[in-house]
Amino acid sequence: MDEILTGRENLRLVGKLRHLPNANSKAVELLKRFDLFDAADRRGATYSGGMRRKLDLAMSLIGSPSLVFLDEPTTGLDPQGRIAMWEIIKDLSQTGVTVFLTTQYLDEADQLADHIAILNEGKIVAEGTSAELKSLIPPGHI
Repeated sequence: MDEILTGRENLRLVGKLRHLPNANSKAVELLKRFDLFDAADRRGATYSGGMRRKLDLAMSLIGSPSLVFLDEPTTGLDPQGRIAMWEIIKDLSQTGVTVFLTTQYLDEADQLADHIAILNEGKIVAEGTSAELKSLIPPGHI
C-alpha cells in the first residue's frame, strides 16, 4: 500500500495496473465490502494497522483471484480487528476463493482452515483436518 495515496487511489491504481475496465467501480465495491468506505479518501498513512490489513487484502482481491496467500493476516491486530479479519477470510473461502493461510495461532487455524499442515524447521511434521490433528494428541495435552 502506498501511504501517500488514499485508500480509493490505492485500489484504483492496482485495478489500472491489472487493466480492469471497471477499476473505479471495483474499488468502491471493495471499500464497502471491507468497511473502509468512510475512510476511502484519507491517505493510507492515517490508517490503523487493521485498516491497512484490510486495504492490503482488498488490493489483492481487485482482480477477483481464485487463490490468495495470506501471511499471518491477524498478527498485531486487536481482538475486534482479528475477529473482523476472520470473517473476511471465511467469506472469501465461502465464495470459492482458495486461501492459503500462515499463522502461529492454533485457534485461528482451528477456526479458519479446512486442512492444516504444521511445520517444524521448514518441514511438515503433521497434517490433516483440525479434528484429525487433535486426535493424535493424548487427552489433556495440547
